[in-house]
Amino acid sequence: MAEETSSASFTKEEELLLQDFSRNVSTKSNVLFYGNAFIVSAVPIWLFWRVHQMELLPSVAFFVAVTGLCTYLLAMAYRNTKFTLKHKIANKREDAVTREMTALLADDKKMSRKEKDERILWKKIDVAEYEATTFSIFYNNALFLAVVIFASFYLLRSFTPTFNYILSVAGAGGLLALLSTGKST
Repeated sequence: MAEETSSASFTKEEELLLQDFSRNVSTKSNVLFYGNAFIVSAVPIWLFWRVHQMELLPSVAFFVAVTGLCTYLLAMAYRNTKFTLKHKIANKREDAVTREMTALLADDKKMSRKEKDERILWKKIDVAEYEATTFSIFYNNALFLAVVIFASFYLLRSFTPTFNYILSVAGAGGLLALLSTGKST
């Protein structure tokens, strides 16, 4: 009951603004994150099939289970990294977005100052959202693949290909998920 009264005190614009800076991601971002995570999680299958000479059909259960787990862990790392970066990017891009939108809206004399400020704020949020999403995917993919290659060719090279696959790929996904939960300054 207390939650209903506190949410009723916000205007619709305020609720949308709070939603933009929450840890939750949109359905579109979720689909993007899980799609990218699945593709990147499946890439090591080729590495282990062709380079480490792992048989494809007998290992399909391992491939499916580890790829599924890793997809979830990478999508979580994407979300966490995006949340951390979004606020930093919004602060760094604030001046540039404000200048651009002020120049764009300068000719519109019918628009109130409050409405111009709202449009600038929405543009700042859109820019931060896009850049944080893009960088989060790029950063986590690069780090994941680097850790998988390092672990599979150097750390775990003496293990059997099956255990090497399970430990290097699941370990890389788990490491990224763990690192993404840390607080950055």
